[in-house]
This record gives sequence, structure tokens and C-alpha cells, in this order.
Amino acid sequence: MTANIAENVGAEAVLAKGWWRANKWLLLRRTSQLLVIAIFLSGPLLGEGYWIAKGNLTSSLTFDILPLTDPYVLLQSFFAGHELISQALTGAVIVTVFYFLVGGRVFCSWVCPVNIVTDTADGLRRKFNIKGGARFSRDLRYWILAMTLIVAVISGSIAWEFINPVSILHRSIIFGFGYAGLVILAIFIFDLLLSRQGWCGHFCPVGAFYSLLGRISLIRVSAANRENCDDCMDCFLVCPEKQVIKPALKGAEKGNGPVIMDKNCTNCGRCIDVCARDVFKFSNRFNNDTLLNESKKEEVAP
Repeated sequence: MTANIAENVGAEAVLAKGWWRANKWLLLRRTSQLLVIAIFLSGPLLGEGYWIAKGNLTSSLTFDILPLTDPYVLLQSFFAGHELISQALTGAVIVTVFYFLVGGRVFCSWVCPVNIVTDTADGLRRKFNIKGGARFSRDLRYWILAMTLIVAVISGSIAWEFINPVSILHRSIIFGFGYAGLVILAIFIFDLLLSRQGWCGHFCPVGAFYSLLGRISLIRVSAANRENCDDCMDCFLVCPEKQVIKPALKGAEKGNGPVIMDKNCTNCGRCIDVCARDVFKFSNRFNNDTLLNESKKEEVAP
């Protein structure tokens, strides 16, 4: 019975909404991730005249005008004692403001190429009903984040970037694969056999950093129609950070609004896709109190 549930996640949504609406946000995320890669590959593949973005996810220059810098890498550089140039600072400010608005961990679900690997492993876990595995605290990634900064201070270098799977994979896609294949294969096997969403959900300091940026972000997923929930559990099965759903979906009796406010929500939209009853939708943080007050008025109305 459990295997059937795992294999048929989203099947009811396909019947109720059609295949496109039941996979819309997943397809849009994959398109976004591939477009980011294509932007960096435009020059190497098509020639100098077609080079849209020079560099990689760590630091780039788009159309020879717009600088973009990973603020996490810049922070490591600062802790390492490196001189911070104005272009890098400008690029970091642009990226930081963007993720403050749209949600820090949007990077994880809409940009990061490793997400494709870990999502594939998670899908195969459900398909083959792979259960169990090692359990780790979700706070572990924040300790690893702190350690990368401490190492930067001690070593005087951005040492983490030499082994960061996100940077390794993206550089390898652009400049050619080396040992990156082994690193990504190890993450895939780890997530598939040893721990569900183990890398992204428990270890990755990049995701931890961007979750901190997203603490006060504007765009949020909302369980706006949570009264329609039939407890099918599909949203929990597909969510990479399933602990973020319950307070918004089931917290009405505790006075929680329907907007998912947890900093670790990746705004991936899969809960929206797989819900046949359209419980979830994209909203903003300011709707939380509004929707909560409206539901309270409905409860006391005669």
C-alpha cells in the first residue's frame, strides 16, 4: 500500500488539473536551471559575439555590464582577509537584494544545478520505495556554514569553493568535467540510498546561507485554501523541506496563518503542482495576517 502511494504521488492532481498544471512549477524550475547553464555556455559554444555571461555562479559579468557575485563567496573572501573590489561588492548587493525579495532558497530550487541531481535521487527513492537511511539534524548545515567561514579565517582562502559541489558542477559544465563527476555521483548515491534529500536538506552550507537571506523574503507559498485539504500527503512526499508545511497547513488551531514563513522553504512549487484540491498557491508574506484574520471572521460568523 505504501509503495503504491509513493509511486502515485501527484496522480490525482494530473486527473483533476491535467498534466501541465500538475507539473507546471517543476517544468518551469527545470527550464530556469537549464537557461542559467545556457547563458554561461553561450560564449564557449557559439563564439565571442554571443557571450551573454562571462564567469560562473561564483562571479560573473552579464552583457559586459551587469556584475553578479555570490554573496556567500564574497563573505568567505572577507573572512579570509582578501581585498574586496567594488565590482564584486556591487554584484553581491544586487544578488542579495534579489534573494531578499524572492526568497533565499529560490537559488536552491531554481538555479542550483545540483538540485537536478538530488531531485532525481528523491524521485527514484519514491519510485522504488526506498525507505529509511541515516538521519541528521537539519541544523547541521548551519554548523558547516560556520565552519567554512572559520576555515576561511584560518587558511586565508576561500577553501570551501575547492570542494563545493555547486561550484564544481557548474564550472565543470562550462569548462569540462574532471573529478566533478565523482563528487556528483557520490551525492546522488548518498541521497538515493543513505538519506532522503541528505545533501541539500542537511549538509549544504550554500543552502544554509541563502535560507538566512530568505528569512524576511517577500514571495512565499501559501496554503490559502487549507480547508480543502484531504490529507492525501502528496505535498509532504514531494517537499524537500517537509517540516515547513505543517505550521501553515495544519496550524489554524494554534493561530498560525496559511503562509509558509519558514526560511528553509525553497519556493519550488511542487506542493502546488501535486495538490489536486489547489490548497497551495504563491503569495507574499504580508498576506499571512490578512488570510488568518479572514479565517477567524468566518469561524465566528453566524
